Amino acid sequence: MDKTFKKSYKFAFKSTLLITVILTLVMSVFLYLAGTLMVWPILAFAIICFVCTFFIIQYRVERFIYKRVKKIYDDLTLLESRSFGANQITTDMKTLTADIDKYAKDKKLEIEALKIREHYRKEFIGNVSHELKTPLFTVQGYISTLLEGGMEDEKILHKYLERADKGVERLIYIIKDLDMITKLEVGDLSLNIDTFDIVELITNVFELLEMKASKKKITLTFDMDYKHPIMVHGDKERLQQVISNLVVNSIKYGQINGTTEISIEDLIKNKVIVRVTDNGEGVEKHHIPRLFERFYRVDKSGSRKEGGSGLGLAIVKHILEAHNEKMYIESEPGIGSEFSFTLEKAK
Repeated sequence: MDKTFKKSYKFAFKSTLLITVILTLVMSVFLYLAGTLMVWPILAFAIICFVCTFFIIQYRVERFIYKRVKKIYDDLTLLESRSFGANQITTDMKTLTADIDKYAKDKKLEIEALKIREHYRKEFIGNVSHELKTPLFTVQGYISTLLEGGMEDEKILHKYLERADKGVERLIYIIKDLDMITKLEVGDLSLNIDTFDIVELITNVFELLEMKASKKKITLTFDMDYKHPIMVHGDKERLQQVISNLVVNSIKYGQINGTTEISIEDLIKNKVIVRVTDNGEGVEKHHIPRLFERFYRVDKSGSRKEGGSGLGLAIVKHILEAHNEKMYIESEPGIGSEFSFTLEKAK
């Protein structure tokens, strides 16, 4: 333990001054009564008394406070924390109070952060359980029905096996998405950066999702006719997944006879911004910060009817972060939403 500590002479100075004044007065009265009152002996006495008393008080107070402060540090294991080091023990009450207050505030922030994480962890586990439980129970129900005699009817056998197969497909879909997010978070999923035409990529996404959109009579369209290619840098496969997930999300929450529109605009010298806009339900402001959490749903019941793993926007976020790109959201309930993200433009 390094015993180098900040010294505070304020207490010792005031106490010494008081003692010196009192003793000097007493000494002056004594000499006056004895008839030998002289200035120089009294002055010398006062100086000697002040010096000796000051150092004795300072030393004793420091030792007294230091031992108790050291015990506080040791008891609270503050010396092993990031906030305190071995050279930071002080007998200055102001400094000590400031250190303890800072430590307490830091710990309070840590506790609050842990509580938030714990809340999200419990919510996440509950959501995972729900997402996996639904298809599992569905598959179990169909298989149990078949085992209890449903196999005798070929129509029921075929229908229930098809439904069980869809339940298994949904489980695989959820697990694959979870696996992808985990790899993205830990950096195990490498990106194949290439140069490609973003207009062509979006056109391919529209063609793939045309049937899904037609079920709700939603039109997938560009904001204008892009006659020339717009070349960008990125992982083409992953960015196709980003656009697909955003379009699927707009279809899921879009209105019947609605529109999903994509625009591509120059942002700055070497960046473009891709905007996916719909005229669907929209999202209230307090939901927006949590939209990219895994399994987070604005509508806890209705959105599940649309299917999906509940991981689409979380995957979008991680893929874009892996590209070092930004994601933006603007939404108004009853009006619609706009999800936009940046991409590096090819030279």
